[in-house]
Amino acid sequence: MNRMNINILIFTLVILMLVLLPGNIFAREDNNPGQGHVLFTKKVSLDQLLAYAIGNNPSIQAEIEKWRAVVEKYRVATAYPDPQLMVTWFPNPIETRLGPQDWNASLSQMIPFPGKLSTSGNIVKTEAAMAKLATDGRVRFIRAKVTRSFHELLYIRKAREIARKNAILLAQLGQMAETAHADDRTVLMDVLKAQSQEGQLRYDMLLLEELEHTEKTILNSLLNRPTDAGIGELVDVEMTPLSCSLSTLYDLANLNQEDIRISDLKIEKAKLDVALSGYSSKPDFKLGLFYAAIGQPDVASPPRDAGTDAMGIQFGINIPLWSDKNKGRIYMARAGIARQKAMKSQAVNQAHTTIRSLYFKLNNSKRLVTLYRENLLPQAMKALDLSQEWFRQGLGSFSDVVEAQAAAYNFQLSIARARADHGGTLAELERLVGGLDQCLGSTRISPEKGAKEATND
Repeated sequence: MNRMNINILIFTLVILMLVLLPGNIFAREDNNPGQGHVLFTKKVSLDQLLAYAIGNNPSIQAEIEKWRAVVEKYRVATAYPDPQLMVTWFPNPIETRLGPQDWNASLSQMIPFPGKLSTSGNIVKTEAAMAKLATDGRVRFIRAKVTRSFHELLYIRKAREIARKNAILLAQLGQMAETAHADDRTVLMDVLKAQSQEGQLRYDMLLLEELEHTEKTILNSLLNRPTDAGIGELVDVEMTPLSCSLSTLYDLANLNQEDIRISDLKIEKAKLDVALSGYSSKPDFKLGLFYAAIGQPDVASPPRDAGTDAMGIQFGINIPLWSDKNKGRIYMARAGIARQKAMKSQAVNQAHTTIRSLYFKLNNSKRLVTLYRENLLPQAMKALDLSQEWFRQGLGSFSDVVEAQAAAYNFQLSIARARADHGGTLAELERLVGGLDQCLGSTRISPEKGAKEATND
């Protein structure tokens, strides 16, 4: 086969490998996590992003591998020490009654005191349980981070849309003011005020665009995607009110929160350390075999068993003689118990304090959404309609129209901001209490659809 045919064959094999290999390197347009680089160019829900983050976030993968390493440590901790083989060769053989000893060998095995290895294994089991909880905690932490970033990005996009519509409205109001100024029904300052307000909205849109790029970078980093990867339209999330009391949240945290459960396991591990330190005053045993190679003696009348190799069984024991050293190990382990109990109290207090703060923020966000959506924004919209009507009839000034529009704009932004804060706070609260499935009520507040915006649409 000539060189050209060989090159063609190699090229064909490479193409077949790229096409046929599972999990090929080409990005696919789907939303299945863990399958290459997902593009997310269509509508994206929070659940899709959460599933993708759990399967691809590197910090979660690191915790999983750490957990696996601890699990493998069990076999190391419960295994006997390696046997020892010692061989001695004599350049000048040692003369014995049976003949010269050319070399000898010994094989020994250390046997720990009964119960020592099983206690070490129980310590590793406790460490594995802690590693499992740490993995669960990392998953909850990433879920909360992704949820908060999702709501922040959703708010920024809503704010951009609100600013765009209000800019259109102000442009229309500006034309109305110019016409009125030409008819001497308003002063030039009112026209300039409308134009200035429109310019401010244009600046807000540019600022929000930059903020969107920044937030997408944060979200993509949590998803382990390229920082400039696009994210399609976000599916809005309903506001879910919390039905549990503050005391119930405390109880849930005490039962489910990973840091508190890890503190319990650390106390258990400290107790096992005390038990293991008690074995420092117990002896370890050693069993072995001894073999010596004996040559033929160079004597006129050798004994009948001359040249017979020697064999022996060895038994040894270490002597835990220094009691002060052993007592020091026990006292150190007991101090570890008191330390871990204090750290658990600190973890519980810190969790309860943070839960109380988040509980207030959550309820406050809900109150703000209700206040703005049901009271302030409808009143602002009525004031805007009324001010426009009065201006057309010559009963009011154009400044009243601009001020009413600015108030409506601010209330619209406030609703979007409060909804985003509610979603992020709820995610953080869920992380701290270890799950809120039983605390989420059936009544949900859907995204605002019926509130009339300041756009005259």
